[in-house]
Amino acid sequence: MPPIRVFIVDDSVVVRSALTKILSTDKEIVVIGTAADPYEAREKIVELKPDVITLDIEMPKMDGLTFLDKLMTHFPLPVIMVSSLTREGADLTMKAVELGAVDVINKPYSTQMDGMMEMGIILIDKVKAAAKARVRRKIPPSFTDAKGRPTGIAGIGAIGRVRGMGYAAGKVLTAPPELRRNQHKVIAIGASTGGTEALRVVLEQMPRESPPIVIVQHMPEYFTLAFANRLNSMCEIEVKEAENGDRLIPGRALIAPGNSHLMVRKPGIEMVADVREGPLVCRHRPSVEVLFQSVARVVGPNAVGVMLTGMGGDGSEAMLAMKKAGALNIAQDEASCVVFGMPKEAIRLGGVDRVEHLERIAKAIIEFCCKR
Repeated sequence: MPPIRVFIVDDSVVVRSALTKILSTDKEIVVIGTAADPYEAREKIVELKPDVITLDIEMPKMDGLTFLDKLMTHFPLPVIMVSSLTREGADLTMKAVELGAVDVINKPYSTQMDGMMEMGIILIDKVKAAAKARVRRKIPPSFTDAKGRPTGIAGIGAIGRVRGMGYAAGKVLTAPPELRRNQHKVIAIGASTGGTEALRVVLEQMPRESPPIVIVQHMPEYFTLAFANRLNSMCEIEVKEAENGDRLIPGRALIAPGNSHLMVRKPGIEMVADVREGPLVCRHRPSVEVLFQSVARVVGPNAVGVMLTGMGGDGSEAMLAMKKAGALNIAQDEASCVVFGMPKEAIRLGGVDRVEHLERIAKAIIEFCCKR
């Protein structure tokens, strides 16, 4: 196979050099060009036609968000946003995800060898995932409502599965009486590339009577807080970044903080979040594998597992362990995935009971929670 062709857009020569050096260590990736600002990048991107673009947010002449918006409208390509480790940077990056960015990563910041090696592993994996992502032209403004969501047949047909723009706000599902009687259940969800939009679609449909939800979304430190806050403003259930000791209670979803693993433990009557540092597992931190293994041990047959879009196999073996412990598991189907990797591997290993389109996963979760 030909190498993945990457184009880097960043106003910092140091960052451009660091990203080029990191990506050049992998034989499956080649950096075909760089640019210091969107105006310089525009002509080069049209000429070179890269497979993936890494894009800085804060740049002179034109900011990254404005350029991303134009790019997704006129020349859509998989874009990874490269952002600073600040709250403002995280909030801007969430806007980039809404505009159609495939993924986000921190700017190279560590001067220590271990930190740079981890950053290299994550960046290379994200580029490879982005190269497989489904990206389509952004829907014209005339087919969106005041919040930028698709409206009418033209809107639905035009954008299909574009991340961040592909699905209108979901209606909150009615909680059946059985759901209220089964709030001892725990829903565990894993996601990676494309997961920010997929999680929105699922969580917006979940009623406040839902059992506790624990989530791993592959995302850098700081960004998970902005992501959780964004979802909390859109959902009927509470969504928050997990803190160590947070109680797992009905109507609440806990998202693993970036750069930390999330597990479930039961020190007494109640189950709580166990947030810990630790090495990369399945090349990730947080890792779906770590969360799902803890759910298999602690929750057993009272768990419902969900594997959403993402590249690789993080969590697939642990999902099988959940099934062997009595859990019921759901995987997102290929048609609605941005990258059909993690669900595919979970299905291949035999850890999945049901495969569903993204828009039907919330309903399937509720049905599984009402069983037994």
